[in-house]
Amino acid sequence: MSKYKFKIKGLDCASCANELENALQKIDIIENVSISFMTEKLVFECTEENYELALKEIKRVVNKEEPDVIIEVN
Repeated sequence: MSKYKFKIKGLDCASCANELENALQKIDIIENVSISFMTEKLVFECTEENYELALKEIKRVVNKEEPDVIIEVN
């Protein structure tokens, strides 16, 4: 497992971050998802071979749950 960190912008409140985190935890190929509203960070773990699919699924869920939120991929 590798850990990936991203900047996440556009969350309105800590409750929104918590709801989004709960939605992302349902994605089978990722583990240990956490979103920090205060630091605007999204952290998750997955295998390197699942990284592209995981990121695609995360973006899909984020777009569905919080359409104004942007994940900045370096």
